[in-house]
Amino acid sequence: MEQTKIQTQTLTQTLTQTLTLNEKRLLIALNSLKQTGPGPLAEELATTEEAVIQYAHLCAGKGLAAVDRDVAVAYHLTGEGETYAQNGLPERQLLDSFEERIPMKELQQHPLARIGIGWMRKKGWVTIKGGIVEKAGDAPRGEDEAALQDLSASKKGLQMLIKRGLIAEEESVSHTIRITPEGEAMVAAGLDLAEEVGTLSREQIISGEWKNLKLRRYSVSTLPRRVFPGKIHPYQQLLTEMRRILLNMGFTEIYGDVVQSSFWNFDALFQPQDHPAREMQDTFFIDVRRECPEGWEKVRDMHEQGGGTSSTGWGGAWSRDTAEGCVLRTHTTGLTIKHLHDNPEPPVKAFSIGRAYRREAIDPTHTPEFEQLEGVVMDEGVTFRHLLGFLKEFYRQMGFDDVRFRPGYFPYTEPSVEPEVWVDGLGWVELGGAGVFREEVTVANGLACPVLAWGLGISRLAMLRMNLKDLRLLYRSDVDWVREYPLADAHRAGGR
Repeated sequence: MEQTKIQTQTLTQTLTQTLTLNEKRLLIALNSLKQTGPGPLAEELATTEEAVIQYAHLCAGKGLAAVDRDVAVAYHLTGEGETYAQNGLPERQLLDSFEERIPMKELQQHPLARIGIGWMRKKGWVTIKGGIVEKAGDAPRGEDEAALQDLSASKKGLQMLIKRGLIAEEESVSHTIRITPEGEAMVAAGLDLAEEVGTLSREQIISGEWKNLKLRRYSVSTLPRRVFPGKIHPYQQLLTEMRRILLNMGFTEIYGDVVQSSFWNFDALFQPQDHPAREMQDTFFIDVRRECPEGWEKVRDMHEQGGGTSSTGWGGAWSRDTAEGCVLRTHTTGLTIKHLHDNPEPPVKAFSIGRAYRREAIDPTHTPEFEQLEGVVMDEGVTFRHLLGFLKEFYRQMGFDDVRFRPGYFPYTEPSVEPEVWVDGLGWVELGGAGVFREEVTVANGLACPVLAWGLGISRLAMLRMNLKDLRLLYRSDVDWVREYPLADAHRAGGR
């Protein structure tokens, strides 16, 4: 019995030595209050509530205190929600704006038509036939409308309004701190509140003064506070890695304007002027014009009748006016063909990493702007086999050991392939397009040697390497994601 008492006293003494001055002060203040929030303790200790919670957690880790965390959720109307609470949801206002039926064109003049028509159809309030909108009977008051007037009326309606952005959800966190019997016993045994020294100065060490100081004890088993250093965005890390690989393979990086003439973006690549990719749903047209370069007649002749090659061209009349219109570049291939046109003497090994723009709806796998990696090799004697070798080596250095190629079609290369890599859990994934420039492209641009070319979608490659499900993360400033992502992720997605 006596031995057990001695052991308990020894453990208590050892534990007391590990307490910091702030923890001791907290326990003494808490011993008189027994249970309270961080506010009164912060006032007692002349510090902040955040500091009190930190001290309390340290004491809780030693079994001397307990910290209870309570999360309360509150709901309130957003600005838009308040407007609709007064006037009714858009679909209700729209439904009340006409009698039994109304022409769609007339209904679309209503300021709430863009929002309300879709919701009326979704709720089954109307039918639309032959351009006429007709009411489908009664439109009873829904749970969302009930929740809009009384937030406690319907939980389901509340969630519906949260999804529509009409109600905001806010969390408030409160803490309750209480002392444990072990903490009370330690306070009763007495706590030394002498000032402690946590950092020694040079003079204290040299003079030997440190021997007489009360030094703060540190626990090497306690994890330090996390520190988040500044670092390069993970996507930029990947772009830098690709750039380094190609530079090490002997390529030169090239750059160019985001706004390109249709001549370089389409015509110089033997893409017909009536190709669907030139239509508004795919391309952003700019109200700017740029003259065709000297020698543009060769491109015209190639389109119209094959330019003296084995090709017959596309036929019809080629429009210089169309070629001089400008677009936001839909790919970076226009940069490489212009570079070859300006540097027709072999050898040429060049690449570009740039952003391209296409009219796309934004979702987890599509964005209207994205990065593309473009590469070309022009030299005497290069063949399709060399192209496959370049691509396989690039993907190998990116961490994909299993690479295969399947036939593909592109307007300006023949033969063409689509490289695929093996990804565990996904199988074979296509990552771009490649091929040998057709003679209609090389001859029209004054090139006498074969040209190997490829364009790779970097965003898809990034999603595989970073294990992402949403492409938009690459372009958002999600601080938490950037902080958690490793500085140098050695993991590679490829291989079997």
